Amino acid sequence: MDINNIKIDDVPTTTEELKAYEEKFSKPTQKSIDEKMTAEKKAFIDKQPSDTEMEEKIVEHLKLIYDPELPVNIYDLGLIYEIKCWTNDVSMLKMCKITMTLTSATCSFSNVIVDLVKSIVSRQSGLENIDVDIVFDPPWGQDSMSDEAKLAMGLL
Repeated sequence: MDINNIKIDDVPTTTEELKAYEEKFSKPTQKSIDEKMTAEKKAFIDKQPSDTEMEEKIVEHLKLIYDPELPVNIYDLGLIYEIKCWTNDVSMLKMCKITMTLTSATCSFSNVIVDLVKSIVSRQSGLENIDVDIVFDPPWGQDSMSDEAKLAMGLL
């Protein structure tokens, strides 16, 4: 074996070859592993959107989901009360909770709307989960609608 041209699959047979092999392919220490993991974790997190940025991306997706019975998206309709996102400490991906309501407690499309909201996960990178909490307090009313929604429904 040429000690100046050692390869990872070479097998050292002399003390000199072993020394050269260990210098070139030294075993990582726990400290070096921890440092590398910390650096990789930081690089991954730095590429992820902030909580606020993810919340803004969620709003963009919500504006693409329309109430099946009305010509207005669920965000402008005022069905979304709160969007809260945070980073999962294990996966380093975002988790979000959306608190929303429906136009009626007897809405026949409630499952469809909730499923569409939950499906945002499949279209948004960096997002691991969306939990949807349906509430009816405060109740939805036309005053919850944006001006664009009111205009689309002929209320302005």
